[in-house]
Amino acid sequence: MTAPVRFPRFFVTSPAPCPYLEGKTERKVFTELKGPHAVQLNDALGRIGFRRSQTVAYRPSCVNCRACVSVRVVAHEFQPSSTQRRELRRHDDLVVTECRPWATAEQYQLLQRYLEARHPGGGMAAMDEIDYADMVEHTAVSSFVIEYREPTENGEPGRLVGACLTDRQGDGLSMIYSFYDPEHKARSGLGNYIILDHIRRAAEAGLPYVYLGYWVEGSQRMQYKVRFRPLERLGPAGWHRFSEEEQAALIADVANRPRDDASCPDGGSKDGTPGGQRQYKLA
Repeated sequence: MTAPVRFPRFFVTSPAPCPYLEGKTERKVFTELKGPHAVQLNDALGRIGFRRSQTVAYRPSCVNCRACVSVRVVAHEFQPSSTQRRELRRHDDLVVTECRPWATAEQYQLLQRYLEARHPGGGMAAMDEIDYADMVEHTAVSSFVIEYREPTENGEPGRLVGACLTDRQGDGLSMIYSFYDPEHKARSGLGNYIILDHIRRAAEAGLPYVYLGYWVEGSQRMQYKVRFRPLERLGPAGWHRFSEEEQAALIADVANRPRDDASCPDGGSKDGTPGGQRQYKLA
């Protein structure tokens, strides 16, 4: 008898232009998440820097470049800064609901407004409702959509102002993709608030980490992640923390940039795009 296959097979994508660093080329290693052990496989791969895109787990595998660094917040030790405390107070009236991974037209419309304002011309701008449903609903692991709505006086569901596709892993919450109303003047800082809410949720659930995806030093739209501390990054020897001095210097650098450059929270992976998913094809 042939012994069952115990280990996943890994594949490598074709080189493509890097979305984060101009002039660079990206390549990814990936495997399928399927079968009865998909959850355990996703948990194990998440601890070594993989991210999920629908039913695929991937991580960068670029030639001569290691700029993409996995980062996670230590939830039970997190202490918000004064700015983050203000953001918590500003938005803590929102009604937050954990929903099953089922795409809605309301979510899709909010995503379109977010992309038009924050990522015009990006790969996700071409997504239609079917593509969005695929991004949310095609999962082999424990996933949900957290919705953020404004309160109402009559008990009816309020206006949807934010949402996040989230995976629950064995050691934390992994923020797959978040989006929000970027033009709501009374709700500035919504992207950061969604991360703060995830940190709070993880701590309350006894989960040690919130995975923020990849941090790329030198990519302006990735720098918002350094605001959350303590922050750990994955290196050749495993996970280790940014030193207080290093993280303080990075935060100061972000604070000194124009707001549009410094603040662009997206919650992680952009590979929910139809074009992004097509790169994961098995030979």
